[in-house]
Amino acid sequence: MQQRVVVVGGGYGGAAVAKALDDVADVVLIEPKDAFVHAVGALRAAVDPDWQDRIFIPYDRLLTHGRIVHDWVRTATPTQVRLSADEAIDTDYLVLATGTGYPFPAKFLENQTSVAAARLARLREALAVADRVLIVGAGPVGLELAGELTSSFRNVGVTVVDQEDDILTNGDFLPEVRESIRSQLEARGVVFELGAALGYLPPSDVGTFEPFTVATTAGQEISAQVWFRCHDASVTTDYLGTELSRRVIGGGRVQVTNTLNVVGYESVFAIGDITDVPESKRASAARAHAAVVAENIASLIAGRPATATYTPAPELIVLPLGPAGGASQLVDESGARVMRGPQETSAIKGSDLMTGPMADLFGRDPLTLPR
Repeated sequence: MQQRVVVVGGGYGGAAVAKALDDVADVVLIEPKDAFVHAVGALRAAVDPDWQDRIFIPYDRLLTHGRIVHDWVRTATPTQVRLSADEAIDTDYLVLATGTGYPFPAKFLENQTSVAAARLARLREALAVADRVLIVGAGPVGLELAGELTSSFRNVGVTVVDQEDDILTNGDFLPEVRESIRSQLEARGVVFELGAALGYLPPSDVGTFEPFTVATTAGQEISAQVWFRCHDASVTTDYLGTELSRRVIGGGRVQVTNTLNVVGYESVFAIGDITDVPESKRASAARAHAAVVAENIASLIAGRPATATYTPAPELIVLPLGPAGGASQLVDESGARVMRGPQETSAIKGSDLMTGPMADLFGRDPLTLPR
């Protein structure tokens, strides 16, 4: 009988590790959403209806031998995940890949594709009649959203507020990357109100149309009709049972070794955003984690030691500002950090938002994805 691997979470890392182990183990992937959400393209889908169907990819071709359970894990122990009071799944190896929650439209609370798609449609209706949008947060998500808005809704003004004195302060980014992003957005009319937080939030829900006026703690008033909160990702680890929760540290992240084992547990692994690996949380990092964990579990199943290790990547960013703008921080052949501008950023990510690799992972021809 094959040994069982239970993967909790079907995002970038969880889906990749489940697929990689499908031929060597009894894989059970537990994911409440009825389709994979390609979050890298979510902000494009928020402004462009042609992209909406492209970010929801069915799970039906991900696994050939294993199975997918669309449910929430209520409690996870090193040897069992409990879905409800009377349903549990035993496991030989456990992979924790539940990622982070983030405000709409970067991520979705909704588990049903139809409900999430309807919310996106309502958002675009609101943007079509708005004349100004407020974005709270000048990190990568807020800036990318500003780029998408100014690419698709040319008549909508955008104001970005952040309590920090500069943009992109949550990472070790080159000054020229910040300067390029800010100058491109300012050329599109984006207004930056930096150095002071909002004194209070707008009274409406994010992504809905309702005129409001708010003020920063510095006294600057801002009027708009639609707003978005682009900060404060929340790590999803509250389902961990007593044993595993002992390895949760500040911010809800899970302590892992360089083999991506949860510290103290040889058969339990964690990947992606929930780990305490000191790096920015990116889809590419989650997929790299998945490759290490898949190799280690395959080795353990074969009776060999788990020797694959993960080394955090340098601080990288590929930040498109719509299909034809943006800037990137990459590493050249010498290991030095370098900036790349709009044209190269568009070629890397901005034009297709990496739908090709996702289509391959889920057994789809990229040309058949809706456009």
